[in-house]
Amino acid sequence: MVMIHTSSPEETLHLGQLLAALLKAGDVVCLCGDLGAGKTLLTKGIAAGLGVTEDVTSPTFTVLQVYEANPPIYHFDLYRLEHADELMDIGFDEFVSGSGIAIIEWADKFSDFMPEEYLRIEIMHGATPETRTIQVQPQGNRYESLVEELKKIAGSCFRNVNTGF
Repeated sequence: MVMIHTSSPEETLHLGQLLAALLKAGDVVCLCGDLGAGKTLLTKGIAAGLGVTEDVTSPTFTVLQVYEANPPIYHFDLYRLEHADELMDIGFDEFVSGSGIAIIEWADKFSDFMPEEYLRIEIMHGATPETRTIQVQPQGNRYESLVEELKKIAGSCFRNVNTGF
């Protein structure tokens, strides 16, 4: 696990761009955190890092937004879903096990339905309105190596990175 402290929205966006360089087709990123914590901002950074030029917004009302990239990005927002059956209605399993990168906001609402392996990122408000504490936790071997790479990259880009929890 790694804990990264960002001091501005720009740093949170930059972290997403750094993370994008480590992601590959089939990866699943589960984002957790309160309203306004920065889940969509981190997603914008990932999308920008993968070459998406269109505006990335939270798909709160559509639940899923697909962005053309290589690989494609499947951006879910599960905030408004009430029942796990609704995941079936939107083809959740097909997208999550597909050939793109799945980014799932509010993944903790349906944690029992997440894949066996994924990257869990919890974003927490910091001491000031601009700061965030971002906890990155691997679930599975693929993501353990990804987090190790992220530690190296983040350690050279951010002042406050804690590892070894």
